[in-house]
Amino acid sequence: MKTLIASLPRPLFRTLLLAALCAAPLGQAQAQMGPSRIGYVATERLMTESKMAKTADARIQAEFSKRQKAVEETVTKLKQMSEKFDKEAAGLTDVERTRRARELLNMDKDVQRMQREFQEDLMQRKNEERAAIATRAYKIIEQVAEQEKLDAVLAEAAWSSPRIDITDKILKLLDK
Repeated sequence: MKTLIASLPRPLFRTLLLAALCAAPLGQAQAQMGPSRIGYVATERLMTESKMAKTADARIQAEFSKRQKAVEETVTKLKQMSEKFDKEAAGLTDVERTRRARELLNMDKDVQRMQREFQEDLMQRKNEERAAIATRAYKIIEQVAEQEKLDAVLAEAAWSSPRIDITDKILKLLDK
């Protein structure tokens, strides 16, 4: 241990020493205040299981279904044209083969652009809906935390005990 401390750069050693000296009184103060009450919310469940989330998913599906179908039809058309070109390429003149290859390349670029724009728009709408759910859920979490006198509510955890999980309570209130 002595060699580890001696090997630390002087500024880092000072910082660590200062942190340790500051942390000691905080630990003592925490012990005097009593145990903290903590709650846990599985936010992903709120975004998938709540009525708001299911309604938003249905709304988004209805909103984007026509565009999705158009993109799928264009992809199918591109594949058909590409297969036809592959079959006929040997019998085409160099000029015709080049023209059709350029057509396919341009169509492929258009399809990729359509798919990218579709995905970007879809993700933007999903994020807008999730933000609305998150805003409402946050207000409900604050209310529950005040009612149950919780000191903290965690949204992400590697593990949590079921006795501190308030997700079901938040879901019920969110669905009202």
